[in-house]
Amino acid sequence: MPVITPNLPRSPGFLQSLICFSVIIITIAGGLFGLGISLHTLMFLCLLWIGLNAFSLGYGYIHIRELMTSALTRAMPAIYIFILIGMVIASFMHSGTIATLIYYGLSWLSPSLFLAVGLLLCALMSVATGTSWGTVGTLGVVFIGIGSAMNIPLPLVAGMIVCGATFGDKMSPISDTTNLAAMSAGTDIYRHIYSMLFTTTPTFILTFLIFLVIGLNYGEQNLDLAEVTSIQTALANNYSLTPLITLLPLILLAVLSIRKVPAEVTMSCSIILAVLIAIVYQQESAISVLNALWENTPESTGIPSLDALLGRGGISSMSWTLLLALMAIALGGILHGAGFLTALLAGIIKRVQRTATLIATTIMSGFLGNIAMGEAYISIILSCQLFKPKYEQQNLEAAILSRSVEEGATMTTGLIPWTTAGAFYTATLGVDVLDYAPYAFFNYLNAIIAVAMAAFGIGLLKPKTKPALAVFTSREP
Repeated sequence: MPVITPNLPRSPGFLQSLICFSVIIITIAGGLFGLGISLHTLMFLCLLWIGLNAFSLGYGYIHIRELMTSALTRAMPAIYIFILIGMVIASFMHSGTIATLIYYGLSWLSPSLFLAVGLLLCALMSVATGTSWGTVGTLGVVFIGIGSAMNIPLPLVAGMIVCGATFGDKMSPISDTTNLAAMSAGTDIYRHIYSMLFTTTPTFILTFLIFLVIGLNYGEQNLDLAEVTSIQTALANNYSLTPLITLLPLILLAVLSIRKVPAEVTMSCSIILAVLIAIVYQQESAISVLNALWENTPESTGIPSLDALLGRGGISSMSWTLLLALMAIALGGILHGAGFLTALLAGIIKRVQRTATLIATTIMSGFLGNIAMGEAYISIILSCQLFKPKYEQQNLEAAILSRSVEEGATMTTGLIPWTTAGAFYTATLGVDVLDYAPYAFFNYLNAIIAVAMAAFGIGLLKPKTKPALAVFTSREP
């Protein structure tokens, strides 16, 4: 008997894919900025639109739902971290960890050096911990508080925080995106990092100098010493501020991260320690502290801005972000699973000839992937799969591919409001993505410098090239 093959879904063409993406971008941009429609509602409309297009290709409802579910399953580790970060922030507030950092930070940091030094500290922490989210959720919250007390615009402070946090997310050997990019491109993790040094180092130095120059506009004359003293007094009156005790949760978080303990375990241990310190050392009610892990409430220091800062955190504070992320990831699951992104980029890749154009196209692919799919992980994997043959054809090492993919995906994910990173940064720092994005110099200058260097033939590694840094090649991944 002849074997009956069920009708398989068709692959989308370039034109249909282009129309799909155009409608998504127009819907989000026009609805959000032109009509003021909720981003969650716009994301729902985009889901309906791309679902109808997938249906027109022969996908049934069950199959479309499986595409969304599969994407959400892959993103579950990020979702766990969403929930835990809310509890980390709330527990650090009640343990006095954040209060201690603000108290002493106001004494040690001058307004003129705050942005430059803050950039370095965020970069160091993110490299050590391998997480931009953890850096933003801890040091980022502290710097927002200090910057507010120093009368430095919060979008500028948030831009600095995102720059430093993204540096480690890109360069740390224990970062998930760094390892994912190296693995997807088929290169060694330390060869990947070595390759990124060519473009990331000058970009970071330039970003540091920019923040250093901007910081000169916020010298000592702009610092209200009376306001700083009142903040420190309020903190001292409401918390016991012994650094050797109150900073233990943060130290534990950093140590466990450096030792490559899974993020979920690391954060859970830090939360437990912070809760114990809040109950035993700060002498807070166990019930109020535990309830704060779900929904924190403003403190009563007498300073409204400080009360609001110290009342941040809790699982409920992440709900807006988490729901948006779930919808964006589901949308990305259909776009990726039904082949829309592949169809859109395949025709473009064939026409690319020059190396600089190839790298620029790779970076733009990561950016478009973030816009369409709401998170960097799928964008990294898909870009590596799409562009790898082209890099081999042009005799470029796989580390150049992994570098370019990170410069398109990792670097831009925090600049898009509906990505998991962009939504998380907004929820954590209290500053909208579109407000801080102009000051996230490192995130977009990196792409410009990478393409410019490629145009001049700088930093282009060939497959025959041997690793030049023994420190990288001699270590185990």
